[in-house]
Amino acid sequence: MAETGDRNVYRKRKRIQSRYGKKESHSSKQKEVESASSLAENVDYIKESLFQSADLKKRSVHFDGREGMLLYIESLTDDKRLWKEVLQPITRHREGELEEILPAVDIKPERDLTKGVDALVDGNSLLFLEESREFFILGTGAAYKRDIKEPENESVVRGAHDGFVEQLTINLYSIRKRINSPRLKVRFFEIGRIAKTKVAMVYMEDLANPDLIKAVEERVNTITADTLTSAGFLQEFTEDAPLSPFPQHLNTERPDRTVAHVMEGRVALLLEGDPTALIAPVTLFAFYQTPDDYHSRWIVGSFVRAIRLMSFLIAFQLPAFYIATIAFHAAILPIDLIFSIKGSLEQVPFPPLIEALLMELIFELLREAGIRLPSRVGQTIGIVGGLVIGDAIVKAGLVSYTMIIVVAMTAIASFLVPSNEMSASIRILRFPMMIAAATFGYIGISFVLMIIFIHLIKIHSFGTPYLAPVAPLRIRDMKDTFLRFPIWILRNRPHDPHPKRMEQESISREWNRRDP
Repeated sequence: MAETGDRNVYRKRKRIQSRYGKKESHSSKQKEVESASSLAENVDYIKESLFQSADLKKRSVHFDGREGMLLYIESLTDDKRLWKEVLQPITRHREGELEEILPAVDIKPERDLTKGVDALVDGNSLLFLEESREFFILGTGAAYKRDIKEPENESVVRGAHDGFVEQLTINLYSIRKRINSPRLKVRFFEIGRIAKTKVAMVYMEDLANPDLIKAVEERVNTITADTLTSAGFLQEFTEDAPLSPFPQHLNTERPDRTVAHVMEGRVALLLEGDPTALIAPVTLFAFYQTPDDYHSRWIVGSFVRAIRLMSFLIAFQLPAFYIATIAFHAAILPIDLIFSIKGSLEQVPFPPLIEALLMELIFELLREAGIRLPSRVGQTIGIVGGLVIGDAIVKAGLVSYTMIIVVAMTAIASFLVPSNEMSASIRILRFPMMIAAATFGYIGISFVLMIIFIHLIKIHSFGTPYLAPVAPLRIRDMKDTFLRFPIWILRNRPHDPHPKRMEQESISREWNRRDP
């Protein structure tokens, strides 16, 4: 019976569309459908376009001596605002100019019924009047807002403690409050053939390179998906090398981090319904920079960043070096250390590669379990996994104590990566490194490292070399790469986004140069 009812609704919708001269099409471009002078026909078209949805509500009104109908989707409309700002004033006045009667409502006259349907889905309401081909779109959408809080995965010790939320307008507000300049430009796109999603491109008009803006705009405009449910979809549609394990967009939930990159000439992409900003172009070193580097004094910031970059090598090379050393090159170790390691390996029936794979698998399982479980239970899982399971697996003779230490140090090094996506990439690269080390020793490690660095040199992010400023080498940009020089020395912007102006307008310590 339900299928028969749906089929009848579809046939009725087809008849109404044929009456208006509109055919069914899967194209993203909809044909215009001019409204009729009959109130009943217009209301029927809207109802059939929404497939008789149960949350489509209608209210009869009387205005200017004519019968009218107010249509709105109950789940998307603010009922209190609709009653207070629309229905009460119309009931009280009953005639006059609609713009004067409803001063608090955004009113747009329209004749295209397809735009009316889109406006309904966006949360607006429609006012139709008898014997009028013109109807009105009323801005009465509901807004359910989440409190602005600091992102849990990007917390800082010093600095701002606010983050993006799911409302695009609030996110743009957070950016504009920090860049109080008319040069900040925002451009909107609507992506999706079936369910349209609003995308905002943010950049500085006098800083961002026109070629970069054109490239970003072209890639966003050519997306032909039915909808975009998250920033991850937008990231995969626009990145240069989708098969690469390395991310080519920097995703962040921090407005201050977004503003810092926009002020360097980069472009930020924000999506309605997602609290994430995508920054492009980026380099490998951008994933190891955090706001804390600039909130602390330059000596502390440089020291912490250097440790963070060292963790990049430790995170995916330490297990491989341990396996290669034990299996092929034990002679390079001191004699006392060899006896200690060999003693711990005597009770283990597996080769070092199986040991490492087993422990890495256990750590990945514990990591994923800690993420999926509630926060309090997740902490308990981490403690139980680290202490109980680790100790039990060693006593069972499946893994040596040395391997526990190596894998634990590797996990700690991976936690130092500020970007979750880069951390996941490193964890993936760890496995081919271990297999190569178990097969060919140090030669296998050298071969895999060579492939990885060749790949890093080859890939680009919107035309920017991924290893800039190391390859190609630019000495000037090294001031904010491996170390963070004092702010008053960083007079020039990074070269990798190719900004229009390299030198900042004012940055100095003039007070220290005055004559006594």
